[in-house]
Amino acid sequence: MQALAVASLLLILWPARRAGAAEYVVGDVSYGWESGSGINYAAWARQYAFAVGDVLVFQYVSSQHNLYEVTEEVYRSCDTAVGGGNGVRVKYTSGYDRVVLAEARGYWFICDFPGHCLGGMRVAVNVSAGTAGGGGSGGSPTVNPPPDGSAASSITGGRPGWAAGCLALVVLALMNTNKGLLLLL
Repeated sequence: MQALAVASLLLILWPARRAGAAEYVVGDVSYGWESGSGINYAAWARQYAFAVGDVLVFQYVSSQHNLYEVTEEVYRSCDTAVGGGNGVRVKYTSGYDRVVLAEARGYWFICDFPGHCLGGMRVAVNVSAGTAGGGGSGGSPTVNPPPDGSAASSITGGRPGWAAGCLALVVLALMNTNKGLLLLL
């Protein structure tokens, strides 16, 4: 009986979890990571509530741009030499970089080509511990923009998938009673 309950719970939750992670193309257009594109990355990021498991996709011409995940200090200054060069966490250069937001924390990204970061090619997102996927807005900004206000901050919000979790708990409760078992059969 217990094994059946656990198996049912896994079957109910697994599809919701797999379908929950969202993928966001930064800038929402092909080659959205682009200087001079007119894309306001701060406004773009404010449209979404990012959660652990979501994926940011940066598409760009690799001979003209790159992508660095950096510390907040480097992000604000646009200077990768700050702190002795220890402010760069990861360097991406493929032109199609998929960044999995694996932790609930702030993430800061810049283009390190001369003048691009200061020209607005930087984005900051805050990742909540909630269920991945869904997007939306609500709440208040949790990643502070740099003094010039050109950076992004995202906001946390509700997530779909909680209903699947509640349904799973109801099914599990029903399966643990004789009457509930009869109802399910």
